[in-house]
Amino acid sequence: MDNNNDEIMTISEVAKYLKISEVTTYKFVQEGKIPAFKIGRHWRVKKSDLMEFIEKLKRGERL
Repeated sequence: MDNNNDEIMTISEVAKYLKISEVTTYKFVQEGKIPAFKIGRHWRVKKSDLMEFIEKLKRGERL
């Protein structure tokens, strides 16, 4: 199994990965478009969830 996909990413890391702003990333997370969870006051995203989000975009699914 690819353990790299179980990696936990910060909003900043997700933004860099997608090459979009952190503000836009927060918006997607808060709207539930990118699955995320909170630890204390900080949002985290599983890389595997992010990959699924990207696959949905590639398939042209409405988010």
